[in-house]
Amino acid sequence: MFVAPDPGRLRLRNATRAVMGIALAVAAAELCGFSLVASITGGLAALVALFTVTDATVRAQRITTALFPVAGFPVLALATTLHGVTLARDAAFLTVVFCGVYARRWGPRGNALGIFAFMSFFMTQFLHAVPAQLPELYASVSLALLVAGAVRFVIWPIERRNPPVAPPPGLPGGGLARPTTRQAFQATAACLAALSIGQVLSEDRWYWAVGTVWWIFVNTTSRGETLIRGFRRVLGTVTGIAVGLLVAIPLHGAPVPTAALVALCVFAIFYTAAVSYSWMVLAVTVMAGLLYGLLGVLDPALLVLRLAETGAGTVCAALAVLLVLPVTTHATTDAWIQRALRCVHVCTAEAAARLDGSPDADPARHIAELERLLGRVRLSLAPLVHPLSPMRARKARARQVLALLDDCAREVHGLAALAARAAVPDVTYEARLAVVCGRVETAVEALTRPDGGPGTKVPDIVARPAGAEPALAHLHGLERALADLAAPLRGSPRPALTGA
Repeated sequence: MFVAPDPGRLRLRNATRAVMGIALAVAAAELCGFSLVASITGGLAALVALFTVTDATVRAQRITTALFPVAGFPVLALATTLHGVTLARDAAFLTVVFCGVYARRWGPRGNALGIFAFMSFFMTQFLHAVPAQLPELYASVSLALLVAGAVRFVIWPIERRNPPVAPPPGLPGGGLARPTTRQAFQATAACLAALSIGQVLSEDRWYWAVGTVWWIFVNTTSRGETLIRGFRRVLGTVTGIAVGLLVAIPLHGAPVPTAALVALCVFAIFYTAAVSYSWMVLAVTVMAGLLYGLLGVLDPALLVLRLAETGAGTVCAALAVLLVLPVTTHATTDAWIQRALRCVHVCTAEAAARLDGSPDADPARHIAELERLLGRVRLSLAPLVHPLSPMRARKARARQVLALLDDCAREVHGLAALAARAAVPDVTYEARLAVVCGRVETAVEALTRPDGGPGTKVPDIVARPAGAEPALAHLHGLERALADLAAPLRGSPRPALTGA
């Protein structure tokens, strides 16, 4: 985590900005004389707003942030009103879960609004808010969103360089085959089970089991990803509770050191989220313990209960993805790999067009898309390459696929770099370039053909001529990597080298 690359120090800047935005939101609430519950609610609202808004453009981010009250305020009213009516409250919470997950079909905005709605309900349970506090909560959340928005869009705007990748296409058809619909049913079923078990463990703190299920299902698309996410959540929670026993409990809720440590936790949440889910959960767990300390209810038994609720939620999430409309890791991974391979072809075609003298060709834009897609492939294959995975043959194939896709990316990067500074080539060079690009396109089509199988034919590799120009050398390297992918992806033997 500490040695993970941070190009342009983007994670560092985002984390620092988040601390500033949340600290200013809480300070503004305190200056307005709001209660501790309202101040914490405002701080959490600012955290969610800064964490979840991932639209590709600044204008879209502003619109999403402005829509948070539309999604959150009705849920706040519902949650506080039904706080003491168990069955109605539980039914309402499950409805929010289903709608929040289903909203992901509308992309980053739907995902952010769904998370904010869920967290609005969750916060009222965490803080035991009642209807009489609703006006103050509305005011605190509104103020927090204004302050967080001012920090994000006015005081410290940071260009988003990597807009999120759209989810891969689901199974053929609509209805339950749609990924967001399927996951909405999975998450709701898991939350129903977690809610029931959580209330057996504690009538007051049951919501941690539901929260565990919710966050496990965020940004996962297959049962393998969900199981690994659950394992990492438990690992982060166990470690976070150990830290909480050593740090949060001895403080006894002392305001100044607690606030400083909460700020440190916020920084850790934003800084580690992109590279380590376990570290992020550790920071969240410690922060929750510190907030409980501020509220005067923290003790070792509460932290142990937190672990039990997390374990219950993790088990429920695992059972849901295994039993309710399951989608295999292979199906999801194959969809991401196919998108990545098609992007490789587009990058190659754009670079070749630029080398051919086309001023409109721009491989750089597609290179960025390729990197994001490869990130999703790595995430999807993580369950197979995990050290605890017992399937050795599949683990070996998964590692081979990752290595070869990295080879493809390296060759495409080199080709794009040459295209960026290319001079106009001669006619002979153009002809050879077109021939190799054609073979690359054929190889990609063979690997991504819907009916691809053992009989799918990837073109034979043409041996790279000695002293070939750099662009042709990159294309031959790409061609070789694509040919080698045939074995792990389609089960076909590696094509033989042919002279040319």
